[in-house]
Amino acid sequence: MEIWQLTATEVAGAVRTGVVSAEEVTRSALDRVAAVNPAVNALVEIREEAIEEARHADELRRRGEPVGTLHGLPVTSKMNTNVEGLPTTDAVAAYADHVAPETDPQVASLLCAGAILIGRTNCPPFATRWTTESDLYGATINPLAPGVTPGGSSGGAAAAVATGMGVLAQGNDIGGSLRYPAACCGVIGLRPSPGRIPGWAGPVAFDPPMAYQAFVEQGPIARTVADVRLGLTAMEAYDPRDPRAVASVSRIPAGSGLPRVGVLTDPGGGGLRGSSTPASVAATRRAAAWLAEAGYEVEEVEQPIFGDASRLWWELALTEFAIAVRAEVARVGEPGYRRFFDYMYNVYEQEFGDVDLSQFVAGWAKRGRLRREISVFMDRYPLILTPVSGEPPFPMGADAESVDRLAEIMSHQWPSMSVPTLGLPALGMPAELPADAAPLGVQIVGRPFEDEAVLTAGEVVEARLGLSRPVDPRQGDR
Repeated sequence: MEIWQLTATEVAGAVRTGVVSAEEVTRSALDRVAAVNPAVNALVEIREEAIEEARHADELRRRGEPVGTLHGLPVTSKMNTNVEGLPTTDAVAAYADHVAPETDPQVASLLCAGAILIGRTNCPPFATRWTTESDLYGATINPLAPGVTPGGSSGGAAAAVATGMGVLAQGNDIGGSLRYPAACCGVIGLRPSPGRIPGWAGPVAFDPPMAYQAFVEQGPIARTVADVRLGLTAMEAYDPRDPRAVASVSRIPAGSGLPRVGVLTDPGGGGLRGSSTPASVAATRRAAAWLAEAGYEVEEVEQPIFGDASRLWWELALTEFAIAVRAEVARVGEPGYRRFFDYMYNVYEQEFGDVDLSQFVAGWAKRGRLRREISVFMDRYPLILTPVSGEPPFPMGADAESVDRLAEIMSHQWPSMSVPTLGLPALGMPAELPADAAPLGVQIVGRPFEDEAVLTAGEVVEARLGLSRPVDPRQGDR
């Protein structure tokens, strides 16, 4: 077996015990990048200096100096995340000279734990699309189904991990950007509890809009739940630059048994409140059966709060983005992205009309009530299982095809949009791996700071699917 085929947990143990060196691990990862990245276009910046950094990591271990939990592990970061001395383009050509003065907490924590940054991964412009493509970098190809989306906006991160180009990838999630691409590419992505991982979104001197501050979370993508757990442990290191970050706690008493699982396949209501196709419902029920067989008490539930929370995400975030970023998209956005963006606002205007200040303030107040209500509901159902999306991964370009098709896609993203509104941790992962199509995914949602319960349930689904080893990109229509 090649080194690049090993999991992050396996590599960490091998480097720590001297079975392999950090340099060997890094060379293996970069060789894999050279072999498969041309086929998937997941990494858009490759750091050859990683070899020298790996040699330094080996020297530290030889001298017997303390090393971190990720010592010598090859990782990637997303192109909308600041790394000191490198441009943070956000996949926008006009930002090519935006060189970061410092490294964001979500990457600094990985490097402090000993990880080796081998490259940076593709994302769509402004990191806001359910696919990963731009005029600046081109399209990232789903390694399991070349004709459909790899997900967005962390599609490059998910495709990199899926094909063995690094054992962990950093991504971020404002409305599904960790969970959705992970499921589309057959790997695992965790949106952690708000405040669990210190992070930042945007330029260092940037004042993020309120929706960014409330909804964006940083997190790991990996091939196994154990590797996601390893990445989470490293990334949650204290950093004073994020005043929200707090210590991990749990309300599930030790020895209390497995938490009850509520299975929610469709929040009802239609429109931006959400809907699901039969294929997504079937995949969710399949995962529910696996959890039941593992000893979980599983019950199908109706919960319109998720639909209300999904619709509220669109109302709050897009109202604010119209003020904060719409003019900038018109100024520097490429034609394909501007078309997607305009279609999205056509859907928004059909759904909400003109949102005035009083409606906007009332929306934020409503968020507090929904969070209270879901907290009461989850006292009975500490875990909620949903589709990761209300439809299977769509063909590339479908989200910029027409207003009506985008409205359909937006309605199907209710699992992704509701979770940030409700402030909950969630894991996105596949529940079905067809031989000739993209994976069908599920989402496991937990209570705040009970990420471990989410990961433990994820291990049940993972065990049934047999995830862990990288894949070679499939050939097919692109």
